[in-house]
Amino acid sequence: MDGEEHECVHARTGASSCSITDVQLFSIVPYVLNVTAVNPLGTGTSLFPFLMNQIIRPDPPEDLKVSAIPKVSWKLHLDWKPPSSWLFLEYFPLKYVIRYSRDGTNSSRTTRPSEQTSFVLTGIHPGATYHVQVAAKDYLDNGEYSAWSSPASGTAWMPE
Repeated sequence: MDGEEHECVHARTGASSCSITDVQLFSIVPYVLNVTAVNPLGTGTSLFPFLMNQIIRPDPPEDLKVSAIPKVSWKLHLDWKPPSSWLFLEYFPLKYVIRYSRDGTNSSRTTRPSEQTSFVLTGIHPGATYHVQVAAKDYLDNGEYSAWSSPASGTAWMPE
């Protein structure tokens, strides 16, 4: 790849992003992104070197569900799906962190990373509503965490 040039293809005219095809994920040779801005005042160019594994960022996990566990008042069960855009999960697994807060509070807590797509929150206040989100990252710690998933809420079981 050293010295090769690849065109950055814009999805539409005037787009502020583009895609480069035929890149190598595990290359030890950095890519250099050349950004040139042209306007009536002149031209400016900046070079940005990067390795592909440093810029990996999955899309957020999908379909987050929060469920009460019958007859267990201090736990909530969480379930979600990996981002559908993340291909070859068996070869490139993800890890997940969970952010949750109790309704009416300003603080949130975050769990340690786990590769499971379900989790049981413990220490929940019976009858309290909790708001939950999940983020994903490459299991080997390459790149960045995804944005947080869409929030989901649930209330722990409460005896009648």
